[in-house]
Amino acid sequence: MAKKSRDYKPTKDIIYIIKDEDTMRLTVEEYSKHFKMSKEMINSKLRAKKLNYIIENGTTYIIVTRSSLQNEQRQEIHQAKKEQTKQVVKPKATVSMVISLYQKENQQLKEKITQLEEKIDKLIDDKEQMLREEMNRIEQVYSAKDEQLKNILELINKQITMQQTSTIHEVETLDKQTLESKAQVQQVIELKEYLKTLDLTNHEKKAIKKNFLSTYDKDVRIIKQNGKILLDFSKYDYSDLLNN
Repeated sequence: MAKKSRDYKPTKDIIYIIKDEDTMRLTVEEYSKHFKMSKEMINSKLRAKKLNYIIENGTTYIIVTRSSLQNEQRQEIHQAKKEQTKQVVKPKATVSMVISLYQKENQQLKEKITQLEEKIDKLIDDKEQMLREEMNRIEQVYSAKDEQLKNILELINKQITMQQTSTIHEVETLDKQTLESKAQVQQVIELKEYLKTLDLTNHEKKAIKKNFLSTYDKDVRIIKQNGKILLDFSKYDYSDLLNN
């Protein structure tokens, strides 16, 4: 595999300096363009010392005679060099210019930071104002609700007081016998409902229920329907089971 040719960089010991008014200096690129020759071929000729050249500021110039160039080529070279002369050379960046640029950018960044801080402060103020307004609205709603609830409670208390006052003298104390006689007026009543009419503790009610459940299979007086124990005081006497 052939190795890729590299650009030939002449050394100082093989520089040809020709001072002739009938000569022109062409760079490697210009020589390649006008003589239709590849850069690899030109570098090869330079290494073989078949071309005259000089080096100025690190740039290689090939020396050619004007007579070796056709009129058209000379005009093209002249025009190209004229255009190169017209190009504006960019000024080199100095330390002061770099510092000035950084200072300008720094100032712009400071201004942007200041603007952002102002926006953030405004957003915070707006948010706080919204929160304060919302809090005041909620407090007003709750105050109105509290007032309504207070009025309702006062009205309920007044009604309860009036009812207690109107019925306090009408309440009669009923003993077990009176409640039993009252229950007998009914045909059939559920045991649970009947026990509610008696002035009994929960423990006593549970004991009575236990009496009925323990004798359910042996006692025809006990009627069970849909899981409920029914009492028929018109037919039976349950005083022995109701005594706990």
